[in-house]
Order: sequence, then C-alpha cells, then structure tokens
Amino acid sequence: MKAAESKLTISPEVERALATIRRGSDELLIEAEFAQKLARSAATGIPLRCKLGLDPTAPDIHLGHTVVLNKLRQLQDLGHTVIFLIGDFTSMIGDPSGRNTMRPPLSREEIETNAKTYFEQAALVLDRGKTEIRYNSEWSEPLGAAGMIKLAAKYTLARLLERDDFAKRFRENTPIAMHELLYPLMQGYDSVALKSDIELGGTDQKFNLLVGRELQRHYGQEPQCILTMPLLEGLDGVEKMSKSKNNYIGITEAPFEMFGKVMSISDAQMWRWFDLLSMRSNEELAALKEQATGGRNPRDIKVLLAREIITRFHCAQDADRAEAEFLSRFRDGAVPEDMPACTVTADADGAVGIPALLKQAGLSPSTSEAVRNVEQGGVKIDGEKVGDRSLRLPAGTYVVQVGKRKWARVTVS
Repeated sequence: MKAAESKLTISPEVERALATIRRGSDELLIEAEFAQKLARSAATGIPLRCKLGLDPTAPDIHLGHTVVLNKLRQLQDLGHTVIFLIGDFTSMIGDPSGRNTMRPPLSREEIETNAKTYFEQAALVLDRGKTEIRYNSEWSEPLGAAGMIKLAAKYTLARLLERDDFAKRFRENTPIAMHELLYPLMQGYDSVALKSDIELGGTDQKFNLLVGRELQRHYGQEPQCILTMPLLEGLDGVEKMSKSKNNYIGITEAPFEMFGKVMSISDAQMWRWFDLLSMRSNEELAALKEQATGGRNPRDIKVLLAREIITRFHCAQDADRAEAEFLSRFRDGAVPEDMPACTVTADADGAVGIPALLKQAGLSPSTSEAVRNVEQGGVKIDGEKVGDRSLRLPAGTYVVQVGKRKWARVTVS
C-alpha cells in the first residue's frame, strides 16, 4: 500500500459499507486493507473489482449457492463491479477442495452444457448491468506449457501440502494427481489476470483464495482481500444444503413449494437465513429482532423471509399467491384444487398396498420411505390419517396427502 493511501481516513459511509459486507460472513482478510480499498474507491470514484469464480460442475443452483451471490449483490449495490468468472478451464482439472479422493475432470461438452444455465440463474440475484462475465480459458489456454512451468515456479510443493485435504491424503497415502496440484495455482492466476481487489468464496475455498493473493504479489499487483462465506445449513438445520441430502430449496422451484419449505425451518435457523439470504439492511434486521423480542410471532417474521425469497426468484404476485395458498391449506385445512392426478395399477386381488401406492404416485421416493411416512403419521387418505402400513386400498379414487406439501388425486384401477 502506498504511503499516501495509508493516510486515507475511514468515513462513516465506509464504516457502513464494511458492516454490510461483514454481515453473515466467516472471515474478511485483511479487513484494514479492504477498508483502505473502499476509502480509495470512494475518493476516486473507481469501483472495486469483486471476483467470484465458479466451476460449472452442475447446471442448477439452490439457495445454498446464493449465499455468496447475495454478498456480491450487496457489493454491487454499494457501487462496485462484480466479475462472474466461469471456470471452463479449471473445470477440466477438477477442484480438489474438501475432497479425500480425486475428482473426475469434466469434459468440454459437460462444462458448456452446465455453463449455459449458470449465469441465467445467478442473474436472478446479480445486477446484470454491473456484472462482468469472464471465462478463465481466455488466459489459461494461451499460457501453454512454458507459461505453466513459469507459473508453477512461483509456488512450492510444501506450501500446497499445507492444505488440509492434500495433507490428509498425503498422510493416508491416498493418491494425489499432479493435475490436482495445479488447481490452486490456476485459480490464483485468475486473480492476477483479472486484477481483482477482493475475491469471494465458501469457507472451503480459503486456501485457493490465499494462493491468488500470493500470486498477485509475485506479479507486482496489490494483493486482493478475501471474503469467505459460511455454508448454508439446509432444511434440517444440521447438514449443509445439498441436493444429495434432499434438504435444499432450488431457486427454480414452484413458489408454493419454496414458501412451504421456508416456513418449515426452525425459528432459530430463520435468523441465520435472514443474515445470509436477505437483502434487508442491518437496521431492518435489527428492527425485526426487536419485534420478535417484544412478542411478535416468529411465524409472521418467517413469512417475510419466504415472501422475499419468492419475490426475488419469481415475482411479488407469486409470493402473494403462495402465501394465500399456504395459509388456506395449513391454517384453514383446505385441500388444494390444483393437485396432480395419477393412476396406479392394482394387484391381482384388485387392491394396492399403501407403500406401493405412495411410490407409484410419486409421493414417496421408495417403498421403504413410504413405510416411514406411514409410521411417522405423515400420510392421510381422504383427510384421515393412515396408521397401518399394511393397509390395502381397493379400486377407486382417493385424495392422498404426504406431509404438509405433497398431494395427489390417485385412482386405483
């Protein structure tokens, strides 16, 4: 940092910006340096370059992915430029972060397919006009063999093996392929190519982000600051949100499904979701917490969170309809008019067992899960709770409910 810049004072405006950026974050490194960057930006009118790199390893995004996107949007609202970097080159290496085995590299075709939907979904959170979309193949492919060797010379194997996942695999004699060691270097080189002022990522990306900071020093650039965001717990409140754990809310899910899932989280978890997912100001959140302390029903505050999320990914009218349907269905006990209809085939005796019916109707993913649904009291037939897992239904049409949100009009034939 130049001497003249070190004399920059931190204004109340910069302090407010720092408070917004800190909210819900895990670490801001180095905070004093970032405060100086913010002050310099305010003095010169030159926006900071805020980088997020994402490897398109899957086509769809859930709310857990949007935690870092929300923080980027807050930076955009503060007047800064977001660089949405699609790692089409690094995806062919495969990010080993948090892995205890080698991650299979993706093919070019898989990468291109996933990348098509990545930004379209991310743009539901980000301001397109303040977002710079880049692909790291732009500078990574031209490096060539000579460039890769020069880049590798700027970092040591000992430093790479300090990374937790590499260190664990090395201790356990689990294979570490040479191309995996290149991943942190290539991600770090992205920061050099983009001249980023701050890079964001999940807590599992901290090592890679630090490599970028170090490489910028090697290339004579001012090192980027680092903002790590926590991993969002899913609907169970324990495990991180994940499709494989079926505890997620997809950002393209139907409004009513999203509303019901948000309303299902605990009151304590609601505040963490507000911190990580809401665009409300710190002052607005403080006011809501004061209202809760003063006796306002947490359910009513949770409705505000559900409405905000649905409005962002759908529209305000969809949020209105989802709220009205939710209240009608679960407060007044109404049966939804638009439930899906299906037909299941009876056995030779002209009837079908309840586990098979739930599976065939798509209300339970498996017969074993269907049995659990019955045993836990989560299944109703024509409004009556089913308690017998051996129940068999004869030919006819039934309104079947599993849990609070799954309904179907099932015809047994």
